[in-house]
Amino acid sequence: MAAPARDEVYRGVTRLFAVVIVGFGIAIIAVTLANGGGLGSAGLWIGLLFTGLGAGRLYLSLRGSGSGT
Repeated sequence: MAAPARDEVYRGVTRLFAVVIVGFGIAIIAVTLANGGGLGSAGLWIGLLFTGLGAGRLYLSLRGSGSGT
């Protein structure tokens, strides 16, 4: 069995990190809300930022997988 190509490994690791970043974002939001944070709390906005950036990176990674670049 041949080892996967370097590009395939890179894409896989990129997707894995994107999912981890989304998980961190969701965890930050959950902890902030559990501790009584509201719309003005920094934890909520940082969690939303992490979630959005991770989801965006995952979307771009999955969308670009068929283009060959």
